[in-house]
Amino acid sequence: MTDIRKILHVEDDPDIREIAYLALADLGGYEVLQCADGMDALEKVEDFSPDVILLDMMMPGMTGVETLVAIRERTSVTAPAIFMTSKNVATEHQDDIKTLAVGAIQKPFDPVALPDQIRTMAASAG
Repeated sequence: MTDIRKILHVEDDPDIREIAYLALADLGGYEVLQCADGMDALEKVEDFSPDVILLDMMMPGMTGVETLVAIRERTSVTAPAIFMTSKNVATEHQDDIKTLAVGAIQKPFDPVALPDQIRTMAASAG
């Protein structure tokens, strides 16, 4: 796995987007592109060329799983994916997480630990 410099973060909740942005950009030093939904992410992912894709599991319109599947099918982006979700949803979608992603981060997440969690999970993909 190469160094992580760019993270695509897909999250419908503006408060969570803000906290994650501060954690990833300010604490982690990453270049972060945030999208509020799966369609926006799908339109921007290839030009951004992220090193990691961080997706909310449950979003209106396209879920995180649907967004990731569409990214894999419609673009050349192969960056490792990490889902962010509640414990209930993680349990319910355990197979999707194992098959499609390198891991899941449980909400509520610790903003200070988030950059290291992502770095560790992404390293396991390489």
